[in-house]
Amino acid sequence: MIRLPGLIDPHVHVREPGQTHKEDWDTATQAALAGGVTMILAMPNTKPPIFDASTLDLALDSAKQKARCDYAQFLGAGPDNADTVAALAPKAAGLKMYLDSTFGELRLDDMTLWMPHFQKFPKDYPIVLHAESRTMAAGILFAALYDRPVHIAHVSLKEEILLIKAAKERSIKVTCEVCPHHLFLTAESPSPSGRGDGGEGRLAVRPRLASQQDVDALWENLDVIDCFATDHAPHTLAEKDSENPPPGFPGLETLLPLLLTAVDLGRLTLDDIIQKSVINPRQIFRIPEQPETWVEVDENTTYEIKAAEQFTRCGWTPFEGWKVKGRVRKVVLRGKTAFEDGKILAEQGYGRNVR
Repeated sequence: MIRLPGLIDPHVHVREPGQTHKEDWDTATQAALAGGVTMILAMPNTKPPIFDASTLDLALDSAKQKARCDYAQFLGAGPDNADTVAALAPKAAGLKMYLDSTFGELRLDDMTLWMPHFQKFPKDYPIVLHAESRTMAAGILFAALYDRPVHIAHVSLKEEILLIKAAKERSIKVTCEVCPHHLFLTAESPSPSGRGDGGEGRLAVRPRLASQQDVDALWENLDVIDCFATDHAPHTLAEKDSENPPPGFPGLETLLPLLLTAVDLGRLTLDDIIQKSVINPRQIFRIPEQPETWVEVDENTTYEIKAAEQFTRCGWTPFEGWKVKGRVRKVVLRGKTAFEDGKILAEQGYGRNVR
């Protein structure tokens, strides 16, 4: 049995408010604990999105009642809310700017809309960018122009990781995260069968799954990657198998088993996991330490990932049937056993808002 610090996942879609048939603060935090994650940072593209005081209160009120692990909530940058979100910064995980794949109140389809946020959002709170390829390059340029840190979400391409490496070498204040599905799956991966026939919709995700060359580049540049993040984005099987499947995968319960399996194969070290899932997220997002918090893992247990055994409400996983080595046996959160041998023991509302 090995003991790790509780993991921090800086990129989780809780789906509350507005889409609780997929997930809510209760099921998302159960899934987190089952995966050895003791703190999640929740994304703002809910329905309605979290982009002002009233919607922030809406999310935080739900979290206070339901969350079983610790948490913070991101604000979303919109075309005309720069003053509002800057004033709310101390209550939030940070600011999320959707520079690609955006919609509704969070659409920022013109670079002039980025400027007020870079000018006004306090520099000691993070700005996270959903920005792919050339848009990501523009986001890094803004970080240089405004001399403020940015964090690039879900890096997936060789060109992206090499650009981030070059920016870091020039002391531009940029950090980044990578998701397990971009490390372990490619565009050529077979669609997970799970239940039913399992159409191609189950591999729909943003950023898209990339080539083997892109995946290899991520592994070759692990030292450039600051954080592992799941981008846990649950949708139901019916939605994923529909004619218009929404992009996104669940990931909270498969993060640590996949990383531990990579350790067993010699591709990672335990120190890599601790650095990129605990120490770096805490520094980047200025998160307080969680006292008396740890995860006990049986590193020798080999088993198959099965959605039927998971706590996420969505009922499937892209890693169905994968053989992994390393099972979470126990999670202690702030001195209390929150998960043990497949059972969630923390009650609703035990989770704390770390802001």
